[in-house]
Amino acid sequence: MNLHEYQGKEILNSFGVRIQRGLVASTPEEAVNAAKKLTEETGTGWHVIKAQVHAGGRGKGGGVKLAKNLDEVKTIAGKIIGMNLVTPQTSAEGKKVHQVLIAEDVYYPGDNEPEEYYMSVLLNRATGRNMIMYSTEGGMDIETVAEETPHLIFHEEIDPAVGLQGFQARRIAFNLGLSGTAFKEMTKFVFALYKAYTNSDSSLFEINPVLKTSDDKIMAVDAKVSLDDNALFRHKDYAAMRDKREENPVEVEAGEKGLNYVDLDGNVGCMVNGAGLAMATMDLIKQAGGEPANFLDVGGTADAERVEAAFNLILKDPAVKAILVNIFGGIVRCDRVAQGIVDAYKNMGTIDVPIIVRLQGTNADIAKELIDNSGLDVQSAIEFQEAADKVQAVLNK
Repeated sequence: MNLHEYQGKEILNSFGVRIQRGLVASTPEEAVNAAKKLTEETGTGWHVIKAQVHAGGRGKGGGVKLAKNLDEVKTIAGKIIGMNLVTPQTSAEGKKVHQVLIAEDVYYPGDNEPEEYYMSVLLNRATGRNMIMYSTEGGMDIETVAEETPHLIFHEEIDPAVGLQGFQARRIAFNLGLSGTAFKEMTKFVFALYKAYTNSDSSLFEINPVLKTSDDKIMAVDAKVSLDDNALFRHKDYAAMRDKREENPVEVEAGEKGLNYVDLDGNVGCMVNGAGLAMATMDLIKQAGGEPANFLDVGGTADAERVEAAFNLILKDPAVKAILVNIFGGIVRCDRVAQGIVDAYKNMGTIDVPIIVRLQGTNADIAKELIDNSGLDVQSAIEFQEAADKVQAVLNK
């Protein structure tokens, strides 16, 4: 589950990570009030207005602006709230901005020049260990840094048996070129950041930039946080942070109905039971000359209500030209699935998209008879290749 910047910073702050302080607002008036309160609490004179959407590169799309007075806070917030923000990480339509973060200005003058770094904590799947990835090139896309100056990216892998060690935190500070107060501050920052990552059951903490202020404080100016969905039962307060407005509405609806659904860009809808079979079915569709329009696992309970819900989800996609139902009857009998398909088809009325049904396993022969004798425009198949050929024939019409 992805979080907004302000939510990620709340988690960081709860574990002792110094953050750029800010308040969230949903209207220009709320933005002005937030700026006033922030000035009282921090003394900041200027404010940074940041669009809160689940996408990186917000500044490139005009979603991050500096306001030097309250009039500018209101004007800028009014322009950002409600806009469709297009960034390198969004679709061409962009994402609608529902709220902004009013943050303090931390690039204040002092004895030293502020410096920006990159830091993230994530799982290295190749080694099965957590890893801290960091660079002196903060404020830039890490992909660009990796491509153009890979020698400026460092890694620190954490042994799960002993956790993050002091020498590792000090090595990170040393590789970032720090000394004195900033060196000590960075080691504290690294320990607090890693604690936040592990104790919140996150899959990613990305801070870009980590800022060394002009008076050698180390703080998180941004926060991109992804939580492990499988661990949310341990964190009810984090689960409540979910913003469904930022998610695909069809996937949200599927989740509410207990269906595992992922929206894709193809033209053949899939309805399958079991993730492995679903992946094989997607390969089958590609071999037949099509592209899967979705991943949909209906699980072991494929009654009429569940099948009808699955059909409705698939048919919400106007790009779908055919539907392939591929069910293995192990936990659930094939004839029960077939009856569910027939009942769902009749409940929904006319379905203009061709449907190919392949049922294998317990009572597969009875299921085929039910489909063939239903009088509905549903084609049955037994073998994988037969299903592929029928998908291909439909697409070539």
